[in-house]
Amino acid sequence: MPLPKAELHLHIEGTLEPELAFALAARNGVQLPYPDTEALRSAYLFDDLQSFLDLYYALMAVLRTEDDFADLTDAYLTRAAAQGVRHAEIFFDPQAHTARGVPIGTVIDGIARALDRSEDRHGISTRLIMCFLRDLSAASALETLDAARPHLHRITAVGLDSAEAGHPPSKFREVYEAAGALGLRKVAHAGEEGPPEYIREALDVLGVERIDHGLRCIEDSELVARLARERVPLTLCPLSNVRLKVIDVLEDHPLRQLMHAGLLCTVNSDDPAYFGGYVGDTFHAVREALDLDHERLRELARNSFVAAFLQDDEERRTRLLAEVDAYDFAGEPGF
Repeated sequence: MPLPKAELHLHIEGTLEPELAFALAARNGVQLPYPDTEALRSAYLFDDLQSFLDLYYALMAVLRTEDDFADLTDAYLTRAAAQGVRHAEIFFDPQAHTARGVPIGTVIDGIARALDRSEDRHGISTRLIMCFLRDLSAASALETLDAARPHLHRITAVGLDSAEAGHPPSKFREVYEAAGALGLRKVAHAGEEGPPEYIREALDVLGVERIDHGLRCIEDSELVARLARERVPLTLCPLSNVRLKVIDVLEDHPLRQLMHAGLLCTVNSDDPAYFGGYVGDTFHAVREALDLDHERLRELARNSFVAAFLQDDEERRTRLLAEVDAYDFAGEPGF
C-alpha cells in the first residue's frame, strides 16, 4: 500500500484525461479539434499559465451533464485511491460551466454523486471547494456565490484560481466576506505567478486559512517567518510549477527550503491530467529531485492531514495521522 496522504489542491476539471475527453465528446456530440487521444496528449505542453488555461477551458466543452461530472470525479478518485489518497478536497470552477450554459446545479450534483459514494468505493473522504475565476469580475463571483446558495450543504469552502497576474486577492474582498458570513471556509491561490504581496493580501484581506501554491513566499523572508509562525498551510504543486514554467526544473523547487524554514508544506497534483502525474507520482518526483528522505516524505503526508478541513471528523484525522506515523517505508514499494 502507498503512503497514506490527503490531496488538498486538485482541480477536478484538470483530471480530464484524453481518453475520457474523447469518450464524453462522443457521448455529447462534441467535435474536438484533435484526431485522436495521442494528438490531444501532445497538446498538453504549455508556455505559461495562460496557454494552459486556454486549452483547459476549451476542453471543458465535453462536460455537459450530471453524468459527465460524476464520471470525471469518479475517474479521479479511482486513480487517487491507487496512489494512497485517503482524503481529497476538490476544487471546481462553476463559472467555467455556467458560461457555457451548464447550470450550477448540474455541476454540483454530478460531482457530489461521486463524492457521496467515495468512502464506500474508494476509501476516500472528501470535501468540495467552489472556486471563483479571478480573471472575471468580482460581481460575477458574487453572482456565483448567490447561485450556489441552494447547494451550500455540499460545499465546504471557497477558493480563488485562474490567471493570477494583475488580479490581486483584494479584488474579491466582498465575496469572501459574504462567503465567511455563510459559514464557508476560505482558501486562495496566491504567490504562484503573483508576487509575495498577493499572499499577504489573501491572508489579511480575504482571511484565508490556507494558501494554494504560495511558493513565491521564498522571496520574502519576513513572509516566510510569518507563515511558519502562524502555521499557515501551503498546498504546493511542484510538477505544475515546472510544466507552467514558474520554475525551470524540479531541482530548483523551494519545497526543501520551505520545509527547513518550518512551514507547513503539503504536496499536491493541481491538474494531474495536464501536468504529468497524480499526487503519488508527485511524491516520487520530489523525493528524487530534492533528495527527500523517508521522514521528510512522512512529514509531507502528516501535514496534508493536519491542514485538511477535517474539524468535523477529528477521529478520522487522528486515525489517518496514526497510519502515517506507523507507515513502514522499508516494507512498502510506493509513495
